[in-house]
Amino acid sequence: MSSLICNLPAIEVWVRKEYLTDHNSGHGEFVKGVWVSAKSMPGRAFYFETYLPDYAAMYDKLPISAFLSDPKLPDPDMTLHNLQFWNCMDYGVTAIQKQFIGSMSYELYTRDYGTMKGTYIATLDNYHDDPDTVDYSTSETPAEHKSHNLIELENGQYALYPNNRMRIFDNSLTPKEPKKPDFKVSTVYYQVENGFDYDGMGNEDDYFWKIAKERE
Repeated sequence: MSSLICNLPAIEVWVRKEYLTDHNSGHGEFVKGVWVSAKSMPGRAFYFETYLPDYAAMYDKLPISAFLSDPKLPDPDMTLHNLQFWNCMDYGVTAIQKQFIGSMSYELYTRDYGTMKGTYIATLDNYHDDPDTVDYSTSETPAEHKSHNLIELENGQYALYPNNRMRIFDNSLTPKEPKKPDFKVSTVYYQVENGFDYDGMGNEDDYFWKIAKERE
């Protein structure tokens, strides 16, 4: 397996201590941490690996609901399924920071708590990482693929949201009253070779080759 885990930006966070005790104790207590990596396993929430400097320890398999930007209970205190909309889609995972939209204002549409504003951190994205194994996931199916945008929320929690559950506003580019998207989900597999004119390039050895209609 060539993926499963990816590096994360080294963001300082607070960990809800009950997640460090298998929810047996520590409720209302917080432990300082720094994000290290994220794990992607199909059918589960993303698991975050976090360094805990006060303990000189690493702790992994923490969901996004374990983290806060400040050591205090958030208001509202949103559940995991409000903070991550979809499970991981495959073992293949990558983390990127989309620089162009990184400093814009974000507005997320939660399941149960209405609109929540936030700040962009990075994006986790799934893909099918091993061509030698059966692709039983939908990470590369146009109508089903989702990006997981990692957002710090104004209530102190963090979220992983797809593009179609948020709006992104830029002070210079976005009009005062932007249009409501009326888009449809993409279902087309775009490609540029099969299903078009046959060019018969097998006998061509010219550096500046010509397609079939140019050779007529």
